[in-house]
Amino acid sequence: MNEVRAKKFLGQHFLTDEGIARRIVESLTGRTKHVIEIGPGMGVLTKYLIENRELDFHVVEIDRESVAWLHEHYPTLDVIEGDFLKLDLTALFHDSFAVIGNFPYNISSQILFRVFECRNQAVEVVGMFQKEVAERVAAGPGSKTYGILSVLLSAFYDIEYLFTVHEHVFSPPPKVKSAVIRLTRNGVTALECDENLFVKVVKAGFNQRRKTLRNALRSAGLNVDAVPEEVLSKRAEQLSTADFITLTKTIESCL
Repeated sequence: MNEVRAKKFLGQHFLTDEGIARRIVESLTGRTKHVIEIGPGMGVLTKYLIENRELDFHVVEIDRESVAWLHEHYPTLDVIEGDFLKLDLTALFHDSFAVIGNFPYNISSQILFRVFECRNQAVEVVGMFQKEVAERVAAGPGSKTYGILSVLLSAFYDIEYLFTVHEHVFSPPPKVKSAVIRLTRNGVTALECDENLFVKVVKAGFNQRRKTLRNALRSAGLNVDAVPEEVLSKRAEQLSTADFITLTKTIESCL
């Protein structure tokens, strides 16, 4: 099969450095024995994950040729053919689970939004992303890369930028650098505000990030009458996750 063609089409580049592959796998902390790998391809990470016999290990792969290859080379492996973004994770895992993978660049942000939706079960994520995306997820307030995912994920996860991966360890080499990050579920079980409204407020603030929060939030139909002027005069990138929670509570009080 033409692995390079398949993975390039899916927005993924084939990792060829075994040392980096092992390092990614070893970045899992073992908080849960239930692990799902996204986009295993020809198993560069899979070969190391499957060595741990204690894992309840699954892979999800959308490319049929890759699925056939995995069945041939790892006959006991649970291979789920399909789209991770459409997978019913609560049906697959009744308990906590971890996510790992060399994620396709074109859906990497969507994968993280899916993880956020499953935050009560997804206790850990170790993944390789385009470096720009990894930096955005790990960014803090005041940074130009700080955004929606930074805030939403940091409300429930500790986020670590682990290491940078250079272009030459892939086939075909991408035009950008990559990076591996780890998300570890923190102790927050629920926010001190309506979580759906929190998501709406964060998205409203950053969807028009050049505007002040007054204009951005009003454009989204949110009542900001009770929000202090010192907050409304700021832009979304100036607020921490805790600030956004407080802002949401204030807006919620007007509903």
